[in-house]
Amino acid sequence: MTKIYVGNLPFSASEDEVRTLFAQHGTVESVSLITDRETGRPRGFGFVEMNRADASRAIQNLNGKDMGGRPLRVNEAQERSGGGQRGPRRW
Repeated sequence: MTKIYVGNLPFSASEDEVRTLFAQHGTVESVSLITDRETGRPRGFGFVEMNRADASRAIQNLNGKDMGGRPLRVNEAQERSGGGQRGPRRW
């Protein structure tokens, strides 16, 4: 299974719309659109899971494609680098 990062989504995009778009290129296992924890508003990106062959085809065909007036950024998701918590602060 390959996890695909989908960025620059219109804030009005729904999981169903993203699933339909990616389903044109193969079987979609899951769609997850990220929302802000505090406001619940969409953050404009999400993730789609597909098998490797379908994912490659979707990335190739959908990167830069217009959705709601915005060019999508579509590529294989990278592992998170830990970010936020870096241990105790020293002043």
